[in-house]
Amino acid sequence: MEISCSFILKFNIFATTNELENMKKLVVLTGAGMSAESGISTFRDSGGLWEKYKVEDVATPEAWYKNPALVLDFYNQRRKQLLASMPNAGHKTLAGLEKYFDTQIITQNVDNLHEQAGSTVVLHLHGELLKVRSTGPGQEVFDVDLKNLEIDLGNLCPKGFQLRPHIVWFGEAVPEIENAIQITEQADIFVVIGTSMQVYPAASLINYVKSDTPIYLIDPHEIEYLPAHITLIQKGASEGLEDLKKFLKI
Repeated sequence: MEISCSFILKFNIFATTNELENMKKLVVLTGAGMSAESGISTFRDSGGLWEKYKVEDVATPEAWYKNPALVLDFYNQRRKQLLASMPNAGHKTLAGLEKYFDTQIITQNVDNLHEQAGSTVVLHLHGELLKVRSTGPGQEVFDVDLKNLEIDLGNLCPKGFQLRPHIVWFGEAVPEIENAIQITEQADIFVVIGTSMQVYPAASLINYVKSDTPIYLIDPHEIEYLPAHITLIQKGASEGLEDLKKFLKI
């Protein structure tokens, strides 16, 4: 008896879908500490500076209006830094968890290291470094040409408007926050990695976790106040994720 390739494909898709539905939903919120081990500097650990720049000079709408050339150059340099970086063991461990859980990553990071490591479902709350956006009414988003990472004054979208970084700056609305809330509400397990939980509205996501959902916080810093229902793993991202696997019994 012959079995068609299309039947096999449909069966595999059906089986994969059923397996995913039966998996627990693991939602992971990641911050700058997740990528620190890959050599990407964090604002928290650099004395209020990013690559020697004050945040208000390069990551606010006011900075863009005051000195767009400086802002563009800052993000040009960050793109070059990203392309010289590689996913760390923590990124790879998270990608590997997709074998055991329906894994959804919500990241505050603008790098693509989660995707490089193999994670397939990633929501970027604060934009993406390798994308740019039109300043025109439609705010269309475009991929950056990896052969030419620099976006300068005079680089326009097809409709003739200046391009800007596709980044949510301090003081701007976070368009993806509603999607992030919906994902968080569905979590069977919620994990926070490498974020101080001081940047809103991302920090408010923990308030949307169901009351019976276990929460794990992976962070090497001391936490002055931590609710009793949150388990602290006081280690860096990569090492802490290895401990998390023990808690999750995998």
